[in-house]
Parts: sequence; C-alpha cells; structure tokens
Amino acid sequence: MALIELDLAHAYRANPQRDEDYALLPLKMAFRDGGAYALLGPSGCGKTTMLNIMSGLLAPSQGTVKFDGRDVTRQTPQQRNIAQVFQFPVIYDTMTVAENLAFPLKNRKVPAAEIRERVGRIAEMLEMSHQLDMRAAGLSADQKQKISLGRGLVRPDVSAVLFDEPLTVIDPHLKWQLRRKLKQIHHELKLTLIYVTHDQIEALTFADEVVVMSRGRAVQVGTAEALFERPEHTFVGHFIGSPGMNFLPAVAEGAAVRVLDRLLPVPGRRLPAGDLRLGIRPEYLDLGLDGEAGTLPARVSRVQDIGTSTMLTCEAGGHALKVRLAAERQAPAVGDTVHLRLIDTHTCFYQDERLIP
Repeated sequence: MALIELDLAHAYRANPQRDEDYALLPLKMAFRDGGAYALLGPSGCGKTTMLNIMSGLLAPSQGTVKFDGRDVTRQTPQQRNIAQVFQFPVIYDTMTVAENLAFPLKNRKVPAAEIRERVGRIAEMLEMSHQLDMRAAGLSADQKQKISLGRGLVRPDVSAVLFDEPLTVIDPHLKWQLRRKLKQIHHELKLTLIYVTHDQIEALTFADEVVVMSRGRAVQVGTAEALFERPEHTFVGHFIGSPGMNFLPAVAEGAAVRVLDRLLPVPGRRLPAGDLRLGIRPEYLDLGLDGEAGTLPARVSRVQDIGTSTMLTCEAGGHALKVRLAAERQAPAVGDTVHLRLIDTHTCFYQDERLIP
C-alpha cells in the first residue's frame, strides 16, 4: 500500500485563465496508507478526473502525484502498481470465474499455490466460491461486476485499489450487500481503497473519510459525522443529508442575528459583520411555542408521514424550510402557523459560503 499525495491542478484546455477552465482547481491532498476514501459529488465535479490522475491514466496539467514520497506523475498505472475497477465489468467471458480472478496474479508470475489461496480467499469474501468453475459468459451483470471487483482486490501488493462508480450496474437490493462486503474486505486486507460515487449513501457507509467535490474543487474532507454536523461549505450542507440543510439569509447584530426581520439571540457567539447565511438541518429544527422569544413564525405547506418520522415543509418569508419530527410527536396540519427554533448548538453560520468557526 502507499501514501498518495496530490499537489496539482488539471485543465483539459491550454492556458486556463478562469476557474471555469479547470476540471480540477489547485488542490493539496493526501490519502493515507490503508485508508478507505470516497470521492463524492455530482456529475462533472472532477472526481473521475482526480481518480484517473491517481491511477496514471491521465497526467495532470500542473503539479505532482507522489506515492510514499516518490514522484510518479509521469508513470503508467503498471509502474504505479494500481488496480482499478470501472463502472462496467471488465472481464474475460471465455474464462471461468477462477481464471478471471487469477489473471492479474498469473501475469505477475505469482506461484500457483499462492494464486489458489488468494483466489479462494477473495471468492469466499465475495460469496462466489460455488461459482469458481463457471464460465463468466453465463453470469448476470451483477455477478460479472463482482468478478471485476475481485480482480481489483486479488493482488496483495497493490499501491491502491481505485473504484469508479463500481455499483452502477448492480441491482439496488444487492448494492447494500456489496458495500458491506467491500467494508469487510477493507478491514481484513488493509488495502488502500478510493471509491468514486455520486451516491451519498454509498460514500458515507463505505468510507472512513469522504472528499466532497463541487465544480472541480474539494470543498471538504471528513468523516460522515463531520460532514453532517459541521458542513464547512454551504454546498456540503445542501448535498449531504436527505433532505439537505435549511438555509436562510441573516445579518449579525451584536450578540444576535436578524433573520427575516426577526432578531434572534445567539448566546456565546460574536459573528462577523456583513451578509451571512444561517444553516440548520431538518433534524435539528424544532417547533417552539407561540410568542416564544427567538422563534420564527412559518406556515405549514406540507405534511409527509415517512414512517419513522414526519416531514414538515414550512414557508417563511418566501423560503421553504424542512422540519423532521419524531413519529410519536403530534404534527401540525397544513395551513397551521408554527414557531421555529432556529438557534441551537447545531446551528451553523456561513459567510461567502464558508463556515464561520
């Protein structure tokens, strides 16, 4: 395994001048030896570009890639000793499952006994031991992608295993099983795994740390808890969570903030002058009492029973706010006026889209 360090930027056009010209804006980032990471973001945000630069399929237009302190910027994937698993299965239909899994090891002249042991172990982890003698041509797309995953994992000496949206072709009911398997394999084999996805559930359940990307920029790197509790950028607050964080315009006034013409006390905090945004997740936005100080009145426009909780959509000053109530609580009716407690320990404030410490 390897410590992977990036200090680079990349543009697909010559002489980039503006941020919009870059597929990856200048960044410095390190992926520790043996860690499990996810690159998370919408289509076109630069996550696959970053993965292909790490693998050696793409050379950055600026900067360097280092493995364990060694500059590998111009080296091929083979020279970097990288395994990569793509969105669609890359296997040999004429070979058996066992032969497909063994192929990367045979190419490296690994002894036959070691190949048998390693193939058997990976097949057992992927629950394919009973299919080792079957030809790949007769398998479903799900099973073929499991072989592709196994081929990436079978080599014990790789610097890292890179996954580019590997569960796209997998049936939804099987995805959680494979995510669980990948997590188990990571714990057992201690491989460095880097996983590209646009699905926050995949990223947050698989990775120890998630790199959230937007428009060519890595806006936050952190654990699932950190991304949820303290988003460092408004994009992270919006993108992480279902639904995402509520945002309202705010202006600081001493030890309080003015939100939609309501002055709300912010005990123990001094916020900077200028335009701010208040952010609070639906899980932490609570209902107060009529006339309670520090609350914001809002009208309920929608009530949804989602089983374990009730989701309210409220309107205040032209802004829609989501409130998640525990299922056992009495929910208001559509058209009712409620009083929202916007300020608590989970409330975040942003200036220029960045979290105010």
